Amino acid sequence: MTENALNTQNMTVLVTGASGKTGRRVAEAADAAGFTVRAASRSGAVRFDWYDPSTWDDALRGADAAYLAYMPDVGAPGASETVGAFARRAVELGVRHLVLLSARGEDQAEPTERAVRESGARWTVVRASWFAQNLSEGPLLDGMRAGELVFPAGEVLEPFIDARDIADVVVAVLRPESGYAGQVLEISGPRLLSFRDAVGEISAAAGREIRYVPVSAREYGGALAEYGVPAEEAEFLIELFETNLDGRNAYLSAGVREVLGRAPRDFAEFAREQAEAGVWKA
Repeated sequence: MTENALNTQNMTVLVTGASGKTGRRVAEAADAAGFTVRAASRSGAVRFDWYDPSTWDDALRGADAAYLAYMPDVGAPGASETVGAFARRAVELGVRHLVLLSARGEDQAEPTERAVRESGARWTVVRASWFAQNLSEGPLLDGMRAGELVFPAGEVLEPFIDARDIADVVVAVLRPESGYAGQVLEISGPRLLSFRDAVGEISAAAGREIRYVPVSAREYGGALAEYGVPAEEAEFLIELFETNLDGRNAYLSAGVREVLGRAPRDFAEFAREQAEAGVWKA
C-alpha cells in the first residue's frame, strides 16, 4: 500500500448532498481513493440539511475535510449566510479543509465563496461549467424523455463538464499533499457546444428525435412559477439564466488537466454511455 493511500485512509471526508449529481460521485470517488467517507443528505444514514442547523454538528464532528455542495444553488438568496455559518461551525469542530463547489461566471456565487474563504478553514473553491448530467438527471430529464428540451440558453456556447470529472478533481484536491489549499480552480469540459448541439448529440446517440426549443429567461421563469416553484426562487433563476447564459462562459478552462494530468471526458462519451443505459428512452 502506498504512503498516499495510508494518508487518505486516515482522513474522514464529509460529503454534503451525497445523493445529488456531484455529491454521489464525490462520495464514490473518495471511497475508491481510500478516504473514510461520511455521505450526508436529508434522507441518508448521515442526516444533513442545509436548512436545519441542528443536523450540522453530528455530520461534522470527527471529519477532517468536507465537500460543500449547496442546494439549490451556491448563488441563491441566503446561500452566503448559510454556508458561511456552516463553514465557521466546521472550523470550530476541527474540520481542516473545505472544498466548495461553485460555478464559473456566476457573480451571484461570489458572496458564498467569500464566506468560505473568511471562515478560518483551509479552503479550495472549484468553479465548474454546466454539468452534462443536468441533461440526464434532475428536472430537465422529463422533457428530454418527452422529446423536447425547452430552455433559456439561446445559441450560447458552453463547455459541458462530466460530473465524474468534478468528483475526480475534488478528491485530488482533498489529498493532504495536493497543494491546492487557498486556490480557486476553474474546470470545464474539452469542447464548446451550444445546447442545440448537445441535444443533437444526445438525439443521435439515443436514436430518437429530441428537439431543442430556446425561450427567454422570463418565459422560462413563468413556466417554473406555474409548476409551483416559489416566486423568490423563480426570480433568482431568471436572473441567473439571464447572466450566466449570456456567453460569458464560452471558453475552456484547463483545471481538469492541471489537477488530474489528463483531458476531461468529452460530451460524446457521456451521451453514448447514457444512451446505452436507456436514460432518454421515451
